Amino acid sequence: MNPLVRGILFVNSVVLALLAAVAFLYPSARALVDFQDPALRQPGIPQKAWRIYRSLTPRYAAWARTRISDETPENHSTTKVSGAERALFGAALYLWGLENLQTAWDAGDHGGGVEPRLYAKTAIVAASELILDAKNASWAKRAWGDDYLHRQDVSYRTLIIASLTSRERLLRDGVHTDILRDQVESLSRELDESRSGLLENEPGKCYPGDVIAAIASIRRADVVLGTDHSAFASRALRGFIGTQATRMGLPPYRAEASNGRPLAEARGGAGAYCCLSAPELWPAEAKRWFQLYDQRFWQERFTAAGFRELANGAPNGDWSLDAKVGPIAAGYGLAANGFGVGAARKNGRFDRAYPLEAEMLALAWELPGGGLAAPRLLSNWSDAPMLGEAAILYMLTVQPEKGFPLRAGGSAPLLAYLVTIGALVIGLLMVMESIWRFRTARLEPEREYPEPALQAAIWVCLWLGALAAQWSAYRWVGFVLLAISLLLPQAKKHPRDQGNKPEDLPARSLPAE
Repeated sequence: MNPLVRGILFVNSVVLALLAAVAFLYPSARALVDFQDPALRQPGIPQKAWRIYRSLTPRYAAWARTRISDETPENHSTTKVSGAERALFGAALYLWGLENLQTAWDAGDHGGGVEPRLYAKTAIVAASELILDAKNASWAKRAWGDDYLHRQDVSYRTLIIASLTSRERLLRDGVHTDILRDQVESLSRELDESRSGLLENEPGKCYPGDVIAAIASIRRADVVLGTDHSAFASRALRGFIGTQATRMGLPPYRAEASNGRPLAEARGGAGAYCCLSAPELWPAEAKRWFQLYDQRFWQERFTAAGFRELANGAPNGDWSLDAKVGPIAAGYGLAANGFGVGAARKNGRFDRAYPLEAEMLALAWELPGGGLAAPRLLSNWSDAPMLGEAAILYMLTVQPEKGFPLRAGGSAPLLAYLVTIGALVIGLLMVMESIWRFRTARLEPEREYPEPALQAAIWVCLWLGALAAQWSAYRWVGFVLLAISLLLPQAKKHPRDQGNKPEDLPARSLPAE
């Protein structure tokens, strides 16, 4: 056997075994172990959340600092704000998750090894400064003019309040409390004076779920500012009940800000977001909303369980791709089930949270080191590459609202086991293939490999390309090139591999008796 061919076979057999361990055996085994974490079925911080936090924090700090120094966010127009908004929303989710971890640490849960406010100080500062950065808010300024911080613009103003509240609760550095106080007072006053109790996110677009999140953020800011907006929050319920609710009795997905008239029925992602924010504002109403939401949006089909994006029985609600909420498959919505984990935990419904968490753990595909492969692929690579990981960190750390009854139960859906066990089988088959290739390099010198020098040159080029891609924005290209390199070297087919009948093979001369 040609030495070049033998070397390729040896290297590829080792790489294939490592790839099987990293990409299939570890993620599936890790998920099966995580299914047993008691903090998925009851209040507490799951161990997976601590691992995500340790893995995500240094990467998030580096990314946020780079994003602040990047000039490209200024190119966002008023018609393409989703990338910039998701980048800032991801920063807020990351900070909310850290707050929950710090609360658990202060209560005696030191699963992270290092106190969150100390370990993540650089990331906390970078995430909050990112949200305040004028370049990353250029889309809001283009939409609302120079007064964008004091007129409508619910989404961005909420992110400012939320991020600065988290920073102050975590670091207590008092750096931006003047901005925080200004935003809290101006937004609460504008909402209170609004005829409908609603304001717009973007010109002509009002999403009541985001208004509820704004009110909740104002109440959380009271803790660090020493203010009291409880009376305002009580009055604010008017924007989501009575004639301003949908026929389902839930806040609408979209509404007319001027008069509160619903423009679209409740939806899965927005409904879960409402149920995540409402318990700390209006407990009685929140309990009723989650009950209605669960009745109209929960389903169990195709070995899975979870919340639909469109209500049960809604026409054309099973398969589609929505630019705002992501893919909808068999009715299940990506946003509905992402926020659904947090909403279920917040309302004490662990019988709903656990099935969703099990599916999340199985599909997130945790790699060694704590990174989550699937959320990275589904996130906005150019603007918010770690949005998915930050969202999972936050959702897994949400704790039930005080005074809400806890309901245990629930089981991991069959889908979670099909994914994890299927991955284990694939990984084991890859290991067996690796062993076969290793034996081939040692014990089958009679196989012929045409053009060994050319095949070796192609293999080297593929490896160089794969390594170069790891230092670019297109890392996935590197994995594709690596996978192609594993197909080399190609051997000539042996007659026994071509399906020939015994009589078609060359006759062997027998020794004379």
